[in-house]
Amino acid sequence: MGGEAGSAAAVGSEGRVKSLGLVFEDERKGCYSSGETVAGHVLLEAAEPVALRALRLEAHGRATAAWGPSPGAASPAAASEVEYLNVRLSLREPPAGNSMCNFDFSYFGEVDCSQLNPQGEGILLLQPGKHEFPFSFQLPSEPLVTSFTGKYGSIQYCVRAVLERPKVPDQSVKRELQVVSHIDVNAPALLTPVLKTQEKMVGCWFFTSGPVSLSAKIERKGYCNGEAIPIYAEIENCSSRLIVPKAAIFQTQTYLASGRTKSVRHMVANVRGNHIASGGTDTWNGKTLKIPPVTPSILDCCIIRVDYSLAVYIHIPGAKKLMLELPLVIGTIPYHGFGSRNSSIASQFSVDMSWLTLTLPEQPEAPPNYADVVSEEEFSRHVPPYPQPPNCEGEACCPMFACIQEFRFQPPPLYSEVDPHPPDVEETQPVSFIL
Repeated sequence: MGGEAGSAAAVGSEGRVKSLGLVFEDERKGCYSSGETVAGHVLLEAAEPVALRALRLEAHGRATAAWGPSPGAASPAAASEVEYLNVRLSLREPPAGNSMCNFDFSYFGEVDCSQLNPQGEGILLLQPGKHEFPFSFQLPSEPLVTSFTGKYGSIQYCVRAVLERPKVPDQSVKRELQVVSHIDVNAPALLTPVLKTQEKMVGCWFFTSGPVSLSAKIERKGYCNGEAIPIYAEIENCSSRLIVPKAAIFQTQTYLASGRTKSVRHMVANVRGNHIASGGTDTWNGKTLKIPPVTPSILDCCIIRVDYSLAVYIHIPGAKKLMLELPLVIGTIPYHGFGSRNSSIASQFSVDMSWLTLTLPEQPEAPPNYADVVSEEEFSRHVPPYPQPPNCEGEACCPMFACIQEFRFQPPPLYSEVDPHPPDVEETQPVSFIL
């Protein structure tokens, strides 16, 4: 839906219409969904008195899939259409002092408006100047399919105002209406992890050089535009060739018309890993691939379908690539789980902090006591000036972070520039320090 109001102009024998436009109540609203109300105004400016038969508003929405016969093929052209929206309203101008009067009038002759004068049966005269005709209608409560335009078909919605005049062709102005069918990625079916593993033997016949194995995982199936997908993968290269791991998001458009199908597949984002030499391995511990602005998945239209997949694959020189495809759904309602800033945080904790699951010894072994490494005489000179901690039994009697006292460390001697116990014989040799 564009930010500019649709407009048109025409000159007729029954009066000149300077401009005809259509504006929505909220021009900043990007899209609509099932059950919402679409409201706005039809703007008409007359340069002179204009004779009208009717001013109506139409709203249409349909999916179409079509393509011509293939060159040199006997198959004919194919076409299919599904209608989702069909609204038709008659508009009138609000009386003075009323900013919004509703519709459902077949002709302006049924409305008592000072600016309209009868010119015959069903013919009205609109005086020169600017006129506003409000409209409002509700989209069906049944799910509407997301707007989309592809190579062999489209799903489009539009609102059109049609000005009917005697002896003059109809004049109209049209605006596109963007519709979205919301997909909540928090649905249980979209929160399950996806994992696949595959192995490929490199070489041919008896001249094989060894296998290349690939295991890839994503933590959930549903993501939204702008999110970064963390990819977890393990690659092992037992072949004799240098391989390169890669990942990409693919969009697949499928069209059905006249019992036949056509598919279009293209890459929308990709990322590349490091080369892996023969005998080497590599691990992707949450390597991210950001989703660019794309159309959400379209799964509820019977003639057009838009699917996504995350492909993790290995480029092998001189051989067919090893590829894993993980199903992906691009939704519209963001993930609300732990760490909504980036859905990968939970997995990063399970991977990066896995050391927490290691078994710790029941009783940590303390380092040697200070008294064990110095003589009794020196130990007696450096008894700590503060009392030792109490001997607690049972429950802890000190804060958690003070439990290191359980090791009973003895403090080292206090540092001093002057030796308090000089030796009996003075050293006459100069001492130098090499820093």
